[in-house]
Amino acid sequence: MVVTALRLTMTNTPGAEHMSWYRAALDMAAYADAHGFTAVACEEHHLARNGWLPSPLILAAAIAGRTHRVRINVSALLVPLYDPVRLAEDIAVLDNLSGGRFSFVAGMGYREAEYRALDRQWAQRGKTMDACLDILTKAWSGEPFERNGHTVQVTPQPFTKPHPIMFIGGMSAAAARRAARYGLPFYPPMPMPKLEQLYRDELLRHGTSGFVYRPARGNTTTLVHPDPDTAWRELGPHLLTEAAEYASWKTGGVPRPNEDIITLDELRHSGAVEILTPEQCLAAIATGVDQIVINPLAGGIPPDQGWKMLRLFTEQVLPAIGPEPADHR
Repeated sequence: MVVTALRLTMTNTPGAEHMSWYRAALDMAAYADAHGFTAVACEEHHLARNGWLPSPLILAAAIAGRTHRVRINVSALLVPLYDPVRLAEDIAVLDNLSGGRFSFVAGMGYREAEYRALDRQWAQRGKTMDACLDILTKAWSGEPFERNGHTVQVTPQPFTKPHPIMFIGGMSAAAARRAARYGLPFYPPMPMPKLEQLYRDELLRHGTSGFVYRPARGNTTTLVHPDPDTAWRELGPHLLTEAAEYASWKTGGVPRPNEDIITLDELRHSGAVEILTPEQCLAAIATGVDQIVINPLAGGIPPDQGWKMLRLFTEQVLPAIGPEPADHR
């Protein structure tokens, strides 16, 4: 099976208006849903000069209202930046709105500036993460629990039992241990064999169960275009805007995929983004590529150009690999 995902980062050029892109994103999500994509994916970042999506739950809820079968994923949701009771309520409502189609990767983040902006303690982020996870799991049980000396009972209960689908993301030993301790699947952003083995060892130690899931091909974004050279000339600056913003967040001691891209030539040869003809895309799938992630609005790509690429993939590639069945969960 080939997993097909529409990725909506909502990045744009600094100073641009965003309304047209957000409306196009919802229309594209509905189109992806109707044509058999596996998932629509978004993520959370703050203080980005290019407007990188800061409110993924709001966008996910809007997508849920426009779709019927496609999965909706946030990777990652920075849970220490939220009040955990409110977060449990919001996700429970979203899980009901979507009929159980929502999932998320619980992440801690790696930028101190985001914590400062939201009045959270960077030095306490590990403890805050654990406290949030404790409250989320208690809240979704439907039973009353104690918080700061007061009894709390969160409603409504999620549609998904025992709780909405949740992964633990991270790139550290602490993240792997945390995932195993809670018996939740571990989601590193790239292949990290030592951490993955640590996670499996910790599962055995705690007597819990889980699995490792990581994005295929290190989060490669694919665009399908009839003339890749022309696309790189016309759309490359938009793609570089997104890549350069991501690279500017480089943090010592935090390994991340594709974080050293500065020039358009580096981006083109990095594997972070590929622009293929439909025939090239099908050839890649024939050699074993089993995940295609389309980001047709990346870096402020004009919606009309994004639509052309999305439709080209849907009309000339997707039929050959087969869309997801309508009842896929």
